[in-house]
Amino acid sequence: MLYAALIGYASLYPFSGWRIQGVDPWSWLLAPWPQYWTAFDVGANFAGYMPLGLLLALGAMRLGWRSGVWWLGLLMPAVLSAAVESTQTYLLARVPSNVDFLLNSGGALVGVLLAVFLDQTGMVRRWTQWRESWFGASAYGSLVLVALWPLALLYPLAVPFGLGQVWDRVAETLGEWWWDTPFMYWLPEQGVSNDPLSPLTEAFCVALGLLAPLLMAFGDLRIWWRRLVFAAAFFLAALGVGGLSGALTYGPTHAWSWATEPVQAGVVVAFCAALVLAFLPRRLCLAIMLMCLGVSLAVLNRAPEVPYFAQSVEIWEQGRFIRFHGLSQWLSWIWPFAAIVYGLGALARSPGRDRLPA
Repeated sequence: MLYAALIGYASLYPFSGWRIQGVDPWSWLLAPWPQYWTAFDVGANFAGYMPLGLLLALGAMRLGWRSGVWWLGLLMPAVLSAAVESTQTYLLARVPSNVDFLLNSGGALVGVLLAVFLDQTGMVRRWTQWRESWFGASAYGSLVLVALWPLALLYPLAVPFGLGQVWDRVAETLGEWWWDTPFMYWLPEQGVSNDPLSPLTEAFCVALGLLAPLLMAFGDLRIWWRRLVFAAAFFLAALGVGGLSGALTYGPTHAWSWATEPVQAGVVVAFCAALVLAFLPRRLCLAIMLMCLGVSLAVLNRAPEVPYFAQSVEIWEQGRFIRFHGLSQWLSWIWPFAAIVYGLGALARSPGRDRLPA
């Protein structure tokens, strides 16, 4: 359901320009095929619904509802796509299309077929056994958050791997709501900017941003050597996603422009710290994760906006990235706070539950 909500958000963003055209919301069904389309739109519409069909079909299998594999995996995505296309009739920035509906349904169909293939070949069972062997029984929340972390990194960040820099936008929104009220005096004085982060502070924030999701995974990994294996894969994935974000924003020739000396130092410090933290008990890993998130949020939200950041955001708000701009932006804002909620809940559980060997 979470993935379906993300699809709806990406399909209707930026939620502005609503109007009534005087046509039925289902008129796109019998409309002529669009004259203009791009390979990117075709691929995005097809690939976006394939994981939805896969996840719904796997969920039906897990519940033992074999007949529901097709009902959930194919019919539900088709209904969602039809609802989204009909809603786009009232959006100025969106064009409903029967081709998009067919591509969405086709992607969901491929996802269901892939789920059936994985089930019949025994790969689903082997995946479940592997997950239960490597991770704890309550690792669902952490696995979801760790999987969403790379997607949050795709949005341009003022400090690489520094998620959750939201105070400026929160203060601006509160200023609009509280304008000409006594609460306006509660906000910091506008126009007063803090000093930019020093290279040492930037490296520190980079290290904390990398350690937080890594320690979350450490909390559910059973054995120390598996934590080290995961850490190696984690850092490779983090650097790869950082390069992908740079390539999408500035072009392939400037994919690594964000990897300045402070950033490189922060990555090295985080990697060295991971080698030591891999031997800590589960609850201590979660406690340090919360400290990393708290300190990084405090430092990042006192830092001013750097010049290249505004340019990066402007690039993402244009062209093909409009479909993913809002989604990746919200992920980059809320991921640290969701991780804090998860960490507090994990620490609040009885120490005897899901005890993992260090």
